[in-house]
Order: sequence, then C-alpha cells, then structure tokens
Amino acid sequence: MPGTPPAPMVGGVKWTDRVNVWAQDAALALLLLFVGIGGTHAATEGQEWSRDPEPFTYVLVVIATVSLAWRRRYPRGVLVVSGAAVLTYLVVGYAYGPIMFTIVVVCYTAGSSLPLREALRWVGGYYVLMFAVSMVRIVDESGSDLWRQVTGWGIASMAAFAAPVAVGAALRTRRESQEDVRAALARRAVSEERLRMAQELHDSVGHGLAVIAMQAGVALHVLDRNPTKVREALEAIRDTSRASLDGLRAELQELRSPVSDEAPRRPVPGLAEVEVLLERIRAGGVEVSARLPDPAEDGAELPPEIDVAAYRIVQESLTNVLRHAGATRAEVHVRRAGDELLLDVTDNGAGAEAGTSSPAVGSGTGIAGMRARAEALGGRLQAGPRTGGGFAVHARLPLARADREPDMSGSTS
Repeated sequence: MPGTPPAPMVGGVKWTDRVNVWAQDAALALLLLFVGIGGTHAATEGQEWSRDPEPFTYVLVVIATVSLAWRRRYPRGVLVVSGAAVLTYLVVGYAYGPIMFTIVVVCYTAGSSLPLREALRWVGGYYVLMFAVSMVRIVDESGSDLWRQVTGWGIASMAAFAAPVAVGAALRTRRESQEDVRAALARRAVSEERLRMAQELHDSVGHGLAVIAMQAGVALHVLDRNPTKVREALEAIRDTSRASLDGLRAELQELRSPVSDEAPRRPVPGLAEVEVLLERIRAGGVEVSARLPDPAEDGAELPPEIDVAAYRIVQESLTNVLRHAGATRAEVHVRRAGDELLLDVTDNGAGAEAGTSSPAVGSGTGIAGMRARAEALGGRLQAGPRTGGGFAVHARLPLARADREPDMSGSTS
C-alpha cells in the first residue's frame, strides 16, 4: 500500500520473513511430534525385544522433534540436540519408531544450510555414533546371521543419512546459483543504465559545448566590426548553456534517484525538436537544409525509442559537423521507407580530401555511440567520407522492431 513503511530488517533479513520461516519449521516440528507420540507405542508392539514406552520415552520424542522448529536458524545446534535425543532413545533400548524421521530432517537441514564439507563432517559424526549404537543392539539381539544384519543395516542407515544431505546440498547449490544470476542481472542493469546516462550526457552536453565553442569563435571574429552579430552569438551561448545545464541537471537527478518515480524528468527529445537544433547550427554560419517526415501525412507516430534515437543521431551528426568538418553546408534527410526510418546527414566539409580523413572517423565516442543506438534497436549505421567531398552518416532504424530491450552497453568505447 502507498505510504506503508517497509518491514524492519534484522541482520539483512525482514523480520516478517524470519517469522514465516520459523512458522514453517514449527509446523513441521508439531507434525513430527504428533506422529512420534501417536506412533511410538504402535512401533513397540512390533518389536518385542524393545523396552515398553514410558514417560522418558516421550520426553526424548518431544526434544528430538520440537527442536526442529529452530533448524534453519541454528542447524548445528539442532543437529546436536535432536541427535542426542535420538541416540539416548536407542541406547536406552526403545523401539525403532517415528523418532527416526528426525534424522532425515536434520541431515537435509545440514546439507541445505551449511557448506558441503562442514555438513559432511557434522552428519558423518552423527552417522558414526548412530552406527555404533545400532551395532551394539544388533549384536545383543542377533543370532547366526550377524554379518548379514550388520551389512544390511549399514547400507540402509548410510542411505538414510546421505540421501537427505545430497538433496539439501543440491537445493542449496541451486538456490545460490539463482541468487548469483539475480545479482549478475542487477549489476548488468545498473551498468547499462549508467552507460545510457553517459551516452545521454555525451550527446546533450557535448552538443551544447560544441555550439558554445562555435558561437564564441564567431563572437571573437566579429567583436570589433559587428556588435549586433556579437550580441546574437552571446544570446545563443546563453540559451545553449541553459539548455545543456537543464539536461545535465535532469540526468544527475535521475542518477541520484534511479528508483524514484517522482523524480522530475525533462521532456524526452524527439524529431519534433529537430528544428530548434537546426536553428542553433544555422546561427553559427552553417547552412542547413532539412527534409523531415510530416506526422500528418504519415498518419502514425514513431515509437518513442525510435524517435529519441533518430533525434540523437541527427544531433550528434550535426555536432560533428561543428567540431571537425569545417563545413559551410549540411543536409538532413529523414524519411520512412516501408517498415524502416532512414536518416541521412551529409556535409561539404573536408572528410574526403585526398590523403586526409575526418577527425571524427574512428576517434572519440560520437560515431560509436550513434552506431550503438542504432544496433540496440535492431538497425545499423554507416559513417564516413563521401566521394567527391564531405562526410555522410546513414542510419536505418526498424519501426517494427524485435521484442527486445535497448542495450546501450556498447555506447562508449
């Protein structure tokens, strides 16, 4: 319920969980107690050589069974207490009866609660004492077929001790494996979220800094000749700085409160904001023409993850134009083609001059991040110099994507 405080933790475990575990063990102990008290007398009737039940008999049954209520919290102590009661029961000469069921329970508990070697030591010691006590009784009660009885009892008793330990150890191993898998998945989710945030910061803040650097260069260039142009450049720097700081603040807030649904979030960018992006580039002296899809004509909105990825790819491509290309003209073309969204960003920079290559190629994380975005959605991206001059980025994003979560683990290098 909303507003309900979480259950207190005791030793890293909720107290309600501990109560539930104890209740389950107590129910098992009461069941065995009922069976033990009700079945001990009947077992005696079929074993004439045994002593008749007496009050001490049932005291030992109570100790052996009731102690099982704490078996998972104190597995060693319960094995000692319950085992001592069972051994005393047999030494006195009472009949083999329902009290023997406690052996299976304590051996299973040791296997499921303790490391395997430690469980084998504790259960092995219990088995040796049990075997010794049983051999004394067999010698006293046997005739000429002593060897066969000893062999048969040894095999049966070993199975009664070893099988529960093996089952408990197997379940413990499985439980620990599942916990390891859950922990690994949690670590992977945290890592992927951090990488996603790093990519978002790279794209948004990196773009803002590129625009600021470009506008500052324009302002310095015309500082003495064109005060109006200087004012426009400074206003562009102010607006871009504000937008970049808002983006940085939003990402840091999300990083501080990753599990809070109430954390303030900025609007997710999409192709609808591309025009604002283009105006920033044009303000720096780069002529940009754009052909974008018309939602009214297409009749369907883009999937949110495709819309965000398309915007970020266009943004990073134009940021590289400002940073590296030395271009004066760029073109953006976004269109639907069947079940794909195609993006092309080209410029007339120095990407294909003979003997040179664009600094954007193979350096930094910009192109690697764009490619990771496309591949995470089942698409692909190519980037490189164009024949005849300039640089080009081409991306294909599937609109009918496979049922999979975006993976930004390769967004940085």
